[in-house]
Formats: sequence, structure tokens, C-alpha cells
Amino acid sequence: MNIPPKVEYRQLNSLALAYMGDAIYDVFIRGRLLESGKTRPNKLHFEATRYVSAKAQAAALKELIDNGYLSEEEKEIARRGRNAKSGTVPKNTDVQTYRHSTALEALIGWLYLANEHKRLEELIEKIIDAIDTERGGAT
Repeated sequence: MNIPPKVEYRQLNSLALAYMGDAIYDVFIRGRLLESGKTRPNKLHFEATRYVSAKAQAAALKELIDNGYLSEEEKEIARRGRNAKSGTVPKNTDVQTYRHSTALEALIGWLYLANEHKRLEELIEKIIDAIDTERGGAT
């Protein structure tokens, strides 16, 4: 997972970055859950949903921004992701929450494709911490 594809990531649109970021974030979360010893499929799915939902991701992005954790470049990437028009209507959340979730995924995709793995891991740890705090701790 440490070798990103050779892609001109600076030329990708925000939705393409979010596409990659969604997959990378999902792999991190699934790996974390397996490391914690959870192996029952329905328990894994329930726990993963706590971290990968649009609502959780949007709240985590807000926490990162409010606490000054993101660099100016990272905030700009997230802003572009937030403003991207996907053409789809979210099923289980409002448009604003969906857009903030997309912003976080775009940032994750950018960091992965830029080969910024240390920063990506730091960011995902902060996201997990923010979600755990928001939801009253890990289960």
C-alpha cells in the first residue's frame, strides 16, 4: 500500500482524488479493525460504518480545521474537494455533509498519490481520534 500509482495527481480533479481517498481511507479503517481483534463480519461492518460515514468524516474534517491541524495547502485541497460538483445526490445525508466528506476524501487521496505516507498516517490517526471523541470513544 505504500507505493501509489504513477499518476499526475496535481492534474486530477477533486472527485478523482476523493475516489482514491475513499478507497485508501477504507483500507486503513479495515486494517485498524482487524488489528483490534474484531473478526465477526457484522461487527466489522458496524464498526467500520462509525468511521466511514459521511457524517463522521465531515465532523472529523471540521475538527481538523478548527484545531489548526491542516496546512494551508491541505485546506485548499479540502476546499476544492468540498466545492466539487459530483452530480449525485447523497442517500443518507444532506448535501453539505456529503460535500465535507468528499473534501476529506480528496485530501486523503492527494496525500496518498503525493506519496506523503507519514502525513497521511498522521492525518488518519487524527481523524480516528476525532471520530472516537465525537462518538464517545472506541468500542
